[in-house]
Amino acid sequence: MAITPGTDSQPPQGQTLVVQVRDAIRAQIAGGVFKPGDRLPSEARLTQDFGVSRTVVREAIAALRSDRLVEPRQGAGVFVLEPPAAETLPFRNLDLARVSSLIEMLELRTAVEGDAAGLAALRRSPAQEETIIEAFEEFCRLARLGEPTSDADFAFHTAIAEAANNPRFSEFLRLIGKTLIPRRAVSDDGDPQITPEYSRLLEAEHEAIVTAIQNGDESAARDAMRHHLKNSQARYRQYLRSTRR
Repeated sequence: MAITPGTDSQPPQGQTLVVQVRDAIRAQIAGGVFKPGDRLPSEARLTQDFGVSRTVVREAIAALRSDRLVEPRQGAGVFVLEPPAAETLPFRNLDLARVSSLIEMLELRTAVEGDAAGLAALRRSPAQEETIIEAFEEFCRLARLGEPTSDADFAFHTAIAEAANNPRFSEFLRLIGKTLIPRRAVSDDGDPQITPEYSRLLEAEHEAIVTAIQNGDESAARDAMRHHLKNSQARYRQYLRSTRR
């Protein structure tokens, strides 16, 4: 599969099909092939153009939605959004020394929790699935009220680790403790307030993980968790760059 239909470019080695399709559509949006307000080709057309399955196309569109580049509209299709405004940093009063260590921990978590999410999609019991959903809903409730969300976020990640039904995953998370949640780990404010925009972004990333687990899709669950944690890495690297200018 070519990265962009109609070109001779080849996908970078090691990328998943979801990432390849996501990046190809993102490049088309950035290049003006699809402008704000345009409707993307149908799922069937994208499947044909990229030579991939419908599942791959759906996960790629879900990732673009998490990045606020597209918006599905009931019965109408998927539409390109206006590019998001430059984000104001959602963090305040962070310890830069701890930020560097945190990025290293996020890299480790990406490997461990990605596999935990994939196993949870395969092995979770009905009760464990319900616990994951309840933790997600509690996170959303607190975020929308503008209240601290670190405890709920920790409960969400722990519930997924437990649903992998390998006790080592949840032991790993509990060993790290509630400093597992980045904004708590690097702030002197305990559980710093985050912007509404950042809350919505976290909700979308968490929702993609929950949906994949509910669907029993091991690959999608692993990709969604890795996408979430890699985004966290990128956000904190951006913070480091901005504060060192």
